[in-house]
Amino acid sequence: MNKPNYLYGIIGLLAGLTIGYIGTDYINDTHGPAVTANNAMATSNTLPPDHPPTGNSTGNQAGAAPGGSSGGPQSDVLAVIQQARNEPTNFDAQMKAADLFKQINRPEGALEFYQTAFKARPKDFKLLVTLGDTNFDMKRYEEAERWYQLALKQNPNDATVRMDLGLSFYLRSPRDLDSAIAAYGDALKVDPRHEKALQNLTQALIDKGERAAAADSLKRLEQVNPNNQAIVQLRAQLQ
Repeated sequence: MNKPNYLYGIIGLLAGLTIGYIGTDYINDTHGPAVTANNAMATSNTLPPDHPPTGNSTGNQAGAAPGGSSGGPQSDVLAVIQQARNEPTNFDAQMKAADLFKQINRPEGALEFYQTAFKARPKDFKLLVTLGDTNFDMKRYEEAERWYQLALKQNPNDATVRMDLGLSFYLRSPRDLDSAIAAYGDALKVDPRHEKALQNLTQALIDKGERAAAADSLKRLEQVNPNNQAIVQLRAQLQ
């Protein structure tokens, strides 16, 4: 990432974060009011002109306000991201930086650090699922499929990941109904009462025109949760 993009990305991150960032590790789940343009400008004005700081300067430290005063939460944010930049093999640093971007719904920023974390721990199941989920949220379904497949190599008995894999086939364009149905079926082999897998399987079978199989899947869904809100719609499609 070139310097200008890095600068704008950090300023955007600082503007998007709300009060509640604690130390260098976490942001509270509950966000306050959106930051105004004036607040964002005020934030950017506290940064050195040659931002991003490298930490090697004898002047202001990363995120510190001019004059040597502490930058508070923004200093913590900059420190987390700078550490991740400086230590690409530090798995925890990459995850912390990625999570900062994820907190403010900036998946493209999170993805970069998650991918660097992958280089440090290529067999980390939770990270592989997160990479799949992040690409899924960005509607990059083929890429999501790749990460889910890698995750399932580490843990083939995770029914939810198998269900998400099925959705990555179902939602892509053009849809791959056969692969989606197979993935939902695999999820149900692991957990026969997996509600979302039954719901999605029923819909995929209806879309494919396999009404008898869809009716059977719907019956199983009704047994698992008769209050599932999709049942009425699915039943209507079968009439």
